[in-house]
Amino acid sequence: MTLNELLARLRAGHLMVRSAREWDDLATELSRAFQAGDEELIEQLRPPFLQSWRTVTRYVLQDDFDAAGISVSDPSSAWGIAVLESGGRSVEPLLAAPTHRVGESMEALDGFTVLGYEETLAGYTHDLGRLLTADDALSVTTPPAA
Repeated sequence: MTLNELLARLRAGHLMVRSAREWDDLATELSRAFQAGDEELIEQLRPPFLQSWRTVTRYVLQDDFDAAGISVSDPSSAWGIAVLESGGRSVEPLLAAPTHRVGESMEALDGFTVLGYEETLAGYTHDLGRLLTADDALSVTTPPAA
């Protein structure tokens, strides 16, 4: 399986569960809750937002990752989707971009920006490209949007 095929399946797997707009709406709602400091709403929105992304990676895409020689394990970061490993290398795609200084926690309610659908997939693409190098005979290019 080429990287382009894997990325196309990654995109299709997520779009089977929700449209890009629905993924973006979830991210926007969660971002607004953080901006408003509404901890009750954050606690209501954050777990299903994280779990949706993690479930698609862990279960919907498991066969595709297996076919590409990638193992999937639980994330180590509070905003991680999963830890992906192959050939002794590992990456962890994130659902939030850190805006904090090194050493500060991403667990806090500030210090990050929740990513939308395309931003998350761009990060996923970057991470998978780093994980599956040219040595693995996979090309690193972004597939066209579905």
